[in-house]
Amino acid sequence: MIAETRKPAAGLHLIATPIGTARDITLRALDLLASADVLVAEDTRSLRRLMEIHGIGLGDRPLWAYHDHNGARMRPRILAALAAGQSVVYAAEAGTPMVADPGFDLARAAVAEGYPLVSAPGPSAAVTALTLSGLPTDRFLFAGFLPATAGRRRTVLEELAAVPATLIFYESPRRVAAMLEDAAKVLGGGRQAALCREITKKFEEIRRDTLSDLATQCAGTTLKGEIVVVIDRGDQSNVKETDLDSALEEALKEGSVRDAANLVAARLGLPRRTVYQRALVLAAPGDRSDRD
Repeated sequence: MIAETRKPAAGLHLIATPIGTARDITLRALDLLASADVLVAEDTRSLRRLMEIHGIGLGDRPLWAYHDHNGARMRPRILAALAAGQSVVYAAEAGTPMVADPGFDLARAAVAEGYPLVSAPGPSAAVTALTLSGLPTDRFLFAGFLPATAGRRRTVLEELAAVPATLIFYESPRRVAAMLEDAAKVLGGGRQAALCREITKKFEEIRRDTLSDLATQCAGTTLKGEIVVVIDRGDQSNVKETDLDSALEEALKEGSVRDAANLVAARLGLPRRTVYQRALVLAAPGDRSDRD
């Protein structure tokens, strides 16, 4: 006997949708799609298709699009529905709302107005890639999409180099080769990493190797599909003082104390302050023009 689906309470309900296989959706998410007063989706076509696959009719309920280009215009309309005591479901195009998703502004607006915010958890590309990577899961940092330009991308990678956690990135298939090349240079080519493509889909592919080898594999090729890159934390325990000194002495030949410290700290995955203090000691006497 199939249990009757109860109408959800008034408020904004966030549901996670499959990142590939349609059957990955949760029963709770299906219940909400079947019974909410108003449906909102980043991509209404994708949501309609998902509902058709699972035999859920829209009926006379509204289905509104909400994305980066119309968010400012649609938020007042959605908040008005909440003010009227209606239950509103928001579905990301794929994965969990709020994670690299335009639903962030909508949820924040609902909370600011005092409306209930409910999350029905489910698929997430970032967490799924982490579990497939074979890399440590005890501590991880989701860093979203890196900047598109090489200079800014390297700057962000340098900021993340010393983070003692597995790093997770979303990346465009058009830029992933350049991203891996920059990551190998900034974080160290020997770091273990995984490139996860088309997760849970027919052509799912997981490549596990060092950053240098992954960069070489992807150079000159154009991958297709959704991509997540997972990178192991730097192994600070294996950095000897002599190795640090050698790296700093080489870097000091080309740049200032500050620049050398930034470069070496990122490359070796060491705290910037520690490296900077050592660079000051190694620098030529009187070279203190850029002391912090």
